[in-house]
Amino acid sequence: MSMLTPPGMGGEYRITGDKFPRMRRTGGRRRIVLAVVASAAALALISWGTLQLIHVFSGGAKASAAGGGPDCDRAKDTAARTQKAKPLPKPGQIKVNVLNATPRAGLAKKTADELKKRGFAIGEVGNATKAYDKKVKGTGILLGATAAADTALPVLGTQLAGAERKTDGRKGGEVDLIIGTGFQDLAKKEDADKALTKLAKPEPASEPSGGKC
Repeated sequence: MSMLTPPGMGGEYRITGDKFPRMRRTGGRRRIVLAVVASAAALALISWGTLQLIHVFSGGAKASAAGGGPDCDRAKDTAARTQKAKPLPKPGQIKVNVLNATPRAGLAKKTADELKKRGFAIGEVGNATKAYDKKVKGTGILLGATAAADTALPVLGTQLAGAERKTDGRKGGEVDLIIGTGFQDLAKKEDADKALTKLAKPEPASEPSGGKC
């Protein structure tokens, strides 16, 4: 019997030899494994976030260098619409009917004579129809076919500031200038000429700050 065997114990409980059983701490190893896994996951997450930030900033820099961004998009859209705009007719190519919708007599003829001096072709001169007579509160209404909305009407509009523009179902190219109760006079000729020049040759869209488009 070994000296290590307690008195009264024998058989399978007897300890012999010079080797002793060792108790292993399985819980400690599990904690180490979990810590390693958690560290690896955290490192992967940090790396992914860093890559995303690099991608965002590099993409923004490329967009700026290439001239991208909302401001450039708006400038390009304006330039495209300017290029696609229909050629504007000259005043002599626009036949204007001058109609008086006010109680004041003589306005239609006076206005028609001035428009003729400025190069417009004059059609009918007289009183407005019942649909507009005494019903136009502003300076006037410019009325024409749908096709005239971006051609003849803008040109005629340079002569009467604040006039409302409308279209109807007419087929001809004539346009109406219906004088309203707020009418005082046509725009000064020099102001009308400047407006007409600007309308015929619009300024190119300015580049947004921060670079070219």
